[in-house]
Amino acid sequence: MKNMTIDMQNIEDFKFTSENMSAAKTIIAKYPAGWQASAVMPLLDIAQRQNGGHLTQMAMDYIADILDMPSIRVYEVATFYTMYNHTPIGKHHVQVCTNLPCWLRGSDNILGACKNFLGIGNHETTEDGIFTLTEVECLGACVNAPMMQIGDDYYEDLDAEVTKEILSELKSGKVPETGSRIRRVSCEPVTGLTSLKKQPDLRKEKLEKD
Repeated sequence: MKNMTIDMQNIEDFKFTSENMSAAKTIIAKYPAGWQASAVMPLLDIAQRQNGGHLTQMAMDYIADILDMPSIRVYEVATFYTMYNHTPIGKHHVQVCTNLPCWLRGSDNILGACKNFLGIGNHETTEDGIFTLTEVECLGACVNAPMMQIGDDYYEDLDAEVTKEILSELKSGKVPETGSRIRRVSCEPVTGLTSLKKQPDLRKEKLEKD
C-alpha cells in the first residue's frame, strides 16, 4: 500500500489547457473588476482535475498569478478545504463520511468494509493505484446516511455488502448505480411515504380557488 504524505515542494511545470483556460476566464468574468480572487476555489478545482486529482505547488502558484493574488492566499484556501488533494490519489477516490448522522446509521461498518475489501487504511492508496480511501466529514447527504462519495458520485443508504459490491464493480471497470441503494427518492422516509402519496391536481385546485 502507498501511504500518501503531503509534498508542497513539487515544482513540476503547470499551465491550463486551452479548454480549461477558457473555462477559467468564463468563471473570472462573473466577478466584478478587482474581485477576481473570488474565483480561486473553482480554479483550484479545474487545476486539480487537469492534474489527475491533486494539486501541486506550481499549480497553485499558477492560479495565484492568474488571479493576481499572493501565493500564500491560494495555499491557505487549498489546505483549508479537504476537497483539495496535495498528493497523488488513485483512479477512484473513495470518501466515506463518518460524521454523526452517518455514524448513527452505521458508517463504521462502511469504512470497515472499504478497508477490508481494498486492503488499505485511511489516507492510503492501493498498490495498483486504482483506489484511495479517505475518511471525511459531512458530505451533505445526511438524510440518506450512511453514504460515501467516489469521484463526483454519491452512493447512499449503504450497508457493508452493498459497499463491497460497489467497489467490486469499479474494480472490474463497471459503472455502479449511484444514489440511494434502497431506491428511495430524495428524503422520503425509509419505510415509504406517509403523506403526499400522489401528485396534486393543480388545475382543480386553481378552479376551486377561482
